[in-house]
Amino acid sequence: MSGCCENGCEITARNERQRTTLKWVLAINAVMFLVIVAAALYADSTALLSDSLDNLGDAITYALSLYAIALGARAKAKVALFKGVLILAAALAIAGQIAWKLAHPAVPIFEAMGAFSLLGLAANGICFGLLWRHRHEDINMSSVWECSRNDIASNISVFVAALGVWATGAAWPDLLVAAALVVVLLRSALRVISSARRELHASS
Repeated sequence: MSGCCENGCEITARNERQRTTLKWVLAINAVMFLVIVAAALYADSTALLSDSLDNLGDAITYALSLYAIALGARAKAKVALFKGVLILAAALAIAGQIAWKLAHPAVPIFEAMGAFSLLGLAANGICFGLLWRHRHEDINMSSVWECSRNDIASNISVFVAALGVWATGAAWPDLLVAAALVVVLLRSALRVISSARRELHASS
């Protein structure tokens, strides 16, 4: 009986730790979405815009993860599946923006790209550190950590794109990095969706 009580208390404590962490990363990503989307529109950067959409997707993901903390394994798998679909939608949105930019080329402002990609990297580095200890706890937190890892790669890629635009005076580095981010997001979406489907199958 005491063993059950200890297990229940341990799960409750873990859920509370997860809830606190998710509230922090949700707040950080919501603020960063507003900051980065404004910077992307000012800089006319597709790569930076993709970064801002990533922040929006993450904010929604973290809100869903907060909801899923106390749910059972099957419900968590359904939430993770929805997260995977959100990542996929972000990838398709960026692909559409790339196509539009190819038809309407413009050189982005590399200074804004570089500065705000580094700001995003700092913010996402904090989120990554906060989520690190939760990454193997369950599918809910594992999929959240996957999003955070994508963010780090996205920020670094945008900074590289800014350097490319500065060096060449052309828009293609911005579009090239945006295309690479589409591939990263597609792979991530497939991993999260596949993992969620396996979890759903196992719990059915």
